[in-house]
Amino acid sequence: MTRYMKRHERNLLKAMASAPGKPALAELLAFHDKQIAWLQQERLAHLITTLFFGLFFVLSLGFTMWRFSPAMLALTGMLLVMVTAYVFHYYRLENTVQRWYSISNRIRASLLAQD
Repeated sequence: MTRYMKRHERNLLKAMASAPGKPALAELLAFHDKQIAWLQQERLAHLITTLFFGLFFVLSLGFTMWRFSPAMLALTGMLLVMVTAYVFHYYRLENTVQRWYSISNRIRASLLAQD
């Protein structure tokens, strides 16, 4: 997913640098807005997953503190690793969406400037 996001952004910026005309810019904006919508769906799915893993981690930690066992400690450790990975991935998704909003606004400004 990270490679896909970087490739899309790189291709988008390259297309914008070539100073396209109004029809090409409108098409680029429509395509980019569709990519933003897909990324927002991905972000929502990862947010829900992150929250559930966080909930399971907290529950597992509570059970481990209540009745300690090596198996529960291992489960808690694995859930901590998963929560950490999901938080970092969600952070990347969120920052990418915010950056893409800015790019979308620049494309809209370019379209308005050509009127």
